[in-house]
Amino acid sequence: MTQALPSPAPDTPDLSEGWGEQRSRLHKDLRRLDVLFFLICTLVGLDTIGSVAAAGPQGLTWMAVLALVFFLPYGLLVAELGSTFPVQGGPYVWTRLAFGRLTAGMNQVLYWLSNPVWLGGSLCIIALTTWEQFFTPLPGLWKYAAGLAFIWVGALAVVQSVKVGKWVPIAGALARIVLLGFFLVSVVVFAIEHGVHPLPAGDFSPTYAGFVALVPVLIFNYVGFELPSSAAEEMKNPRRDIPLSILRSGLASLVLYGGPILGILFVLPSKEIGSLGGFIDACKAVFTVYGGHIAADGTVTLAGAGAVLGGIAAAGLIIGVLTSGVTWAMGAHRAQAVACADGAGPAWLGKISERCGTPVRVNLLSAALASVLLVVALNLTGGNGEKYFAAGLGLAISTTFISYVITFPALLVLRRKYPRTPRPYRVPGGAAGAWAVTVLATGLVAFTVIVLIWPGFGVGWFGSAGSAADSLPESFAGQRLQYTLSQVVPLLLFLAIGAAFYVLGAPARRRATASEPRGNGGDHGDPGEPARVPDSRPTDLLSGL
Repeated sequence: MTQALPSPAPDTPDLSEGWGEQRSRLHKDLRRLDVLFFLICTLVGLDTIGSVAAAGPQGLTWMAVLALVFFLPYGLLVAELGSTFPVQGGPYVWTRLAFGRLTAGMNQVLYWLSNPVWLGGSLCIIALTTWEQFFTPLPGLWKYAAGLAFIWVGALAVVQSVKVGKWVPIAGALARIVLLGFFLVSVVVFAIEHGVHPLPAGDFSPTYAGFVALVPVLIFNYVGFELPSSAAEEMKNPRRDIPLSILRSGLASLVLYGGPILGILFVLPSKEIGSLGGFIDACKAVFTVYGGHIAADGTVTLAGAGAVLGGIAAAGLIIGVLTSGVTWAMGAHRAQAVACADGAGPAWLGKISERCGTPVRVNLLSAALASVLLVVALNLTGGNGEKYFAAGLGLAISTTFISYVITFPALLVLRRKYPRTPRPYRVPGGAAGAWAVTVLATGLVAFTVIVLIWPGFGVGWFGSAGSAADSLPESFAGQRLQYTLSQVVPLLLFLAIGAAFYVLGAPARRRATASEPRGNGGDHGDPGEPARVPDSRPTDLLSGL
């Protein structure tokens, strides 16, 4: 049986009264194992495996380096924030407490909009390409229909109550484990029968040009730890479960990424690995050991058991990419609803469904935006899957990472503002440790935004090898202006949406200010700004939990 959450105490400074009205509709249905599967489904994105493999063996080298200098610091940072401030809305609330409602609201819109961009962009095109490779072509309007079906099936899953909806990331995590595990077993069988492509030791040597090309997708593979915190008040024990789940899911994701990438490199010649179809092509090639053959020109034909297993794997891949989008949506949409209820957006978007206990309005709006993006992108790219994939993935990553540039420094600010708040987990190393993880995580995501907007940044400088033009996605070769516009114009539009949302949230802020006791916030710039809680009473911050 679900347990309704108590309403926050009147002096709770983290959120305005608008969210307090919605809070009572939440229910605690997420256990530790649910959170672990949620994170595995979030972290292990099947849409970027081909992009890393396409860079060759040095992709594995940079993957190991970034595991140490980004993945670990990022996990430590989120583990402290998530266990110290286990409040619904997660990243929005951390940023709000640190920098105020305006900054947090604008930041949250970027974080939220990255999901429909991703779902209607790279995830959708991966699903469509997989369907065409293993089942049947999708000519003309059929491609639009299939893409819209993909998006709205995901929307239907997101609107479900957490008691029902949590089975989507569980199914997605299991699908990843089975699919990637079976792929690795098939690679071993393929290697025994046909041998593998050699991987010279020199190919593992890292280069700056390789780093610039790989850092966006590699770091994107490593993010998502903060998402369960967006549903913190729907967890049984967030203070305990968030740090433990981060540790376990982080280790699992390293294995689930590294093995398949190595398998692709063994099976396919490096020149034949594409960002979009690398994993799909490798699956088809290795499944010939169960039935089928590879022609001299590299064309793969599956037959008998190979065709059956290929179809099952293709279905698993489509389910895997769909559940990636659904799981991210479950977190990002909840945070956006909290922001709107708090006065950082239109209040009607902050409503929580009494029946489902989820932000149905945000969910449906996101699905509508993803649908518009799908139709517009297919028309602008002329149906070119590679170009659509590159632009969509780049925009999803840069939008998410710009929000991280603001969210990650909240660790340092909140340690200063709330030093006596109980911290079940603390980044080791004291102040130096906190500064180290913040600088590493924030610096790398900021650098990633730069190289996404301007691919090849720094390549060829100071005598370094390579050409900046070669860092453009292959589908945009020689089209730097077109690629840059595909990133910058939507980002400016998203910022305008964030500003418009804040203006539309003014009535909710005025109501919150009118209901506050004199002197409790609202008198220092932003109306409804969270009050500074005396450090002698740190529990006041979370008194509603």
